Formats: sequence, structure tokens, C-alpha cells
Amino acid sequence: MACSLAVGGLAVPLANAGPRKPHDLKHQQQQAQAQVKHAQHDLDESSSRLRAAQAAVDTAVRELSVARGELQAASARLQAAEIRDREMQQQLEAAEERLARAQSDLAAGQTALADQRFKLTDTVTDIYEQGDPQLLAFMSLLKSQSTSDLTRQEALNDAIVGREARAYDDLHAAEVLLQVRENQVQEARDEVEVQRQAAADHLVTMERLHQDAADARDKVAVLVETRRDRRADAIAARQADLKDLQEAKRRENHVKQLILAAARRARGGYNGPTNGLFIRPVPGYVTSPFGYRIHPIYHYWGLHDGTDFGVSCGEPMRAIAGGTVIARYWSDVYGNRLYLNLGQINGKNVTAVYNHATSYRVGVGQHVDQGDVVGYVGSTGWSTGCHLHFSILVNGTAVDPMNWLP
Repeated sequence: MACSLAVGGLAVPLANAGPRKPHDLKHQQQQAQAQVKHAQHDLDESSSRLRAAQAAVDTAVRELSVARGELQAASARLQAAEIRDREMQQQLEAAEERLARAQSDLAAGQTALADQRFKLTDTVTDIYEQGDPQLLAFMSLLKSQSTSDLTRQEALNDAIVGREARAYDDLHAAEVLLQVRENQVQEARDEVEVQRQAAADHLVTMERLHQDAADARDKVAVLVETRRDRRADAIAARQADLKDLQEAKRRENHVKQLILAAARRARGGYNGPTNGLFIRPVPGYVTSPFGYRIHPIYHYWGLHDGTDFGVSCGEPMRAIAGGTVIARYWSDVYGNRLYLNLGQINGKNVTAVYNHATSYRVGVGQHVDQGDVVGYVGSTGWSTGCHLHFSILVNGTAVDPMNWLP
């Protein structure tokens, strides 16, 4: 994660920048590589339990973020479904209203048809009580004495026949209208059935979405508790790390007093140029330099009191010059740690310190010559990978080892 943050932080200015010259791009690449190395080293400056606790916190935060997104999505789906449910309810109510109107119209049509049939019966009965209209018309034709009588009689006969025809036409129209209303009722019933089925299907969907939203809320609640627990674990791990760090500093101060006491007792020593006086402790490349900076985990201003060399576990670590082992112990912070006192050099006591070793080959009080193997590179203490954290102490105070090494 730290590496991703380092690269991500660099990506923005690169994206916003204009065209770069080749040497500018190479410089940017070197900066990015340096940031990645620095971010990786940051992880070395905490215990494995803190790294595990912090990783658990990060995982819990990510999972909670995902779960909250899922809850938001489930809530949105449920909200949309509720809106759709109201729309479908309105559609169903409208369809039922149309069915009720159609049924009412059908009942009115049935009544009208019955009335029309009754009227037709009365009309036809009334007409035929006077005789057969066709026969009466023929007889009136025979009895006509003049053209005027014939015209009047014919008009009368037409009126009688027209009255009967209109009665039949009214009945037919009522029957047609009734059929239309029966069709409207059936269509309305079909529509209501469709709407009711759709509402029933949507109810199943609503129940599922309600359950999804409830499950998502429960998941968020569980992950909130998990995040709280993981943060508590991380806080406890930090407190334990600080305690270990304080213990490491206490033991460092104790060794420093031994160095200062030895410096006060010392006589003679080497005087002269130091260029070429020492050899490198391992052949690896520098992964993190000496210097002051904000601690990446605990955020205090502190000293990275050595130079880190990236080498494989088991690589021999050699004495940079002849000297005597004055301390060797285990530190929860530095792992296996060894102090090799190199004596007085230009009036100052110089000590080489080897950290995170897998094991050492020499013990306290033992003298070694330059180039002798004093131990083997490891990844003990606060370390995420095989490397040598190498320090130079001048009168007990850490200085930049690269000012002494070739």
C-alpha cells in the first residue's frame, strides 16, 4: 500500500505537466523509484504485529467502504422499486376504476336494451293491432279515388312502415352498443388482471430488495464493529512498539556509556587519513540512507541512525576494520545486534553496529581483523525483508556511515 501511495502521489503532477524533455522524464523516474524505496523502508520501521494490525485496519476500512457502497446501491434499488410500486398501484387503481365504469356502462346498456325491446314490442303490437301495414297499404291503394287520396294514403302508409323500421333500428343500435360495452368490460378485466399480476410479481421483487437492504445494513454494522476492533488492535500494537522502542533506546544509552568510558580510558589509536581505512560490511546497494525525518509510523521527528543495504539473507557481514566486540544482544526493534568497537581514530572512539542479523559468529570481548565474518544478514526485529541496517557511532553518537565507507 505504501508503495502504491508513493507512486500515486507522483502521478498527479506528471499527468498535469506539459511535454517533458527526456532528461526531465528520467529525473521523474528516478524520483519515483526513490519514493518507492523510501515507502518500502517505512514499513521496516515497525513491528510485524503492527504491520499486521495496520493491514487488518486497512482491510477493514476497504471492506467497510465496499459494504457502504453496496448498502447505498441496495437502498437506491429499493427506493426506485418503491417508486415503481406506487406507480403500479396507481395504474392498478386506474384500471379498476375503468373496469367499474365499464361494468356500470354495461349495466346501463343492458337496461337500455331491455327498454328498447319493450318499446319495440309496444310499437309493433300497436301497428299490427290496426292490421298488416303492407295489406293496409294495398287496400288503400285500391280505395283511392284520386291522385290526392293516393298521395295522402301512401304518405300515411310510409309513416307507419317507417315507425316500425325505426323501432327495429333503435333495437339494433342498442344491441350493438351493448356488445361494445361488453367488449370494454372484458378488456378492462384483462387489464386489471395484468396489473394485478405485475403488482404481485413486483411484491416479490420488493421483498427481495428489502431483504438485500437489511443484509447490507447488517453487513455494514458488523464491519463497523470489525473496524473498531482492528483499530483497537493497531493502537495496542503501536503502544507495544513504543515500549520496545523505549527499551531499545535504553540499551543503546547503556552501550553508549560503555563506549564513552572506553574512550576516556583509551590511549593512542590511529591518526591519519580515513579515506580507504574501512571496507564495506556487505556488497549490497543502499536501500535507505542515514538522516533525520518524520517517523513514518509514529510521526515523531527522529533519526534513521544508519544506512540500509539490500542483500540476501545469509550474506556474510564483515568487519569494516579490526576491532573488539563490546556488545551483542537481541532487540525487538533491531533484532540480533552487534557492536564492534574499532578503537580511537583521530582522537575519537569509533564503533560499527550491525543489526537484523540472522546470527553472529563472534562474541563479546572477541577481537576480529578487517574482513573477518562477524555474522550473517537476516530479517530479525522490525524488518520486512533481508537487509543490513549498518551504523557508525563516533563517541557513541550516530553519524552517516557513507562518510566513512568507500
